[in-house]
Amino acid sequence: MSMIPATILTGFLGAGKTTLLKRVLTEAHGQKIAIIENEFGEENIDNDILVNDTQEQIIQMSNGCVCCSIREDLRSTLQLLAAKKRKGLLDFERVVIETTGLADPGPVAQTFFMDDEIAESYLLDAIVTVVDAKHAAEQLNERQEARRQVGFADQIFISKSDLVDADELEALQHRLKHMNPRAPQKAVHFGEVPLNEVFDLRGFNLNAKLDIDPDFLKEEEHEHHHHHDGEHCDHPSHQHDHGHDHGHGHHHHHDDDVKSFVFRSDRPFDPAKLEDFLGAIVNIYGPRMLRYKGVLSMKGTERKVIFQGVHQLMGSDLGPAWGEGEPRTSKMVFIGIDLPKDILMQGLEQSLV
Repeated sequence: MSMIPATILTGFLGAGKTTLLKRVLTEAHGQKIAIIENEFGEENIDNDILVNDTQEQIIQMSNGCVCCSIREDLRSTLQLLAAKKRKGLLDFERVVIETTGLADPGPVAQTFFMDDEIAESYLLDAIVTVVDAKHAAEQLNERQEARRQVGFADQIFISKSDLVDADELEALQHRLKHMNPRAPQKAVHFGEVPLNEVFDLRGFNLNAKLDIDPDFLKEEEHEHHHHHDGEHCDHPSHQHDHGHDHGHGHHHHHDDDVKSFVFRSDRPFDPAKLEDFLGAIVNIYGPRMLRYKGVLSMKGTERKVIFQGVHQLMGSDLGPAWGEGEPRTSKMVFIGIDLPKDILMQGLEQSLV
């Protein structure tokens, strides 16, 4: 049986996850999708689209999709679905897990890597996060769960952008990009999203491209010298008075605890030193490391080395060969909660040949 792709859908309470899901489920795309819902969702999807009201854990819907609520834990629910699919009792092609608005997507993602049985049946495709433009500034300021959801994302959809003015939206997008430069952002109306922006994003694939917004890199370079973390930040998304104009081009870092930074070097890494250093870092800071990924130049191989991780779980792989004349630049992006940037940068620097 081929692997079943799985998507984790997350977002703070009321952000519009259910709206997005309904849209995905009811659109005539011919795909059969199994939805796994955490029981205590703020609005259950079943009320509107389910055929019959039963006490069963798994319910078949009129369009061939399947809806399922987590009764024990995610692992047993996934095993149950895979077993029913193997026996021909259920027909579905992919799984979407809708987390509750307060959930940290990390442990959900880790389930796919830590459990052999799950890893044999499922392929984690991506974490998709819905952010509510109207309430995001306040939620991101006050709730770490909301910040974590942004940090984990492979794709960010901004809902309710019609309820805020252009400056507010721009300030939010800027802030999200600082927290997570890997994830493309898109403003969406009422969950109207093309399916190719939700599925098959391959966010957990070990592939040789490292998606970091190039503007973010440029901005990083000329920002460091005049604004340090923890300094007062007067960027509009931290202000409640939008009456005065902040010219663009001098955006500042936010004082969010979820931050990202990028390490780059043209010197190759020493494999043993790098392994020791990353092992030690993950041991100490693993729980605070949300997502990290790199395309590296390593001494002793002509091929790119690709690595990525979630919390304490880290994996690497040999990628394609470096192209003729291609600059062998290692690039890594780290997204985490209050990570000690200087320790990381220094340790990586010392792991170079």
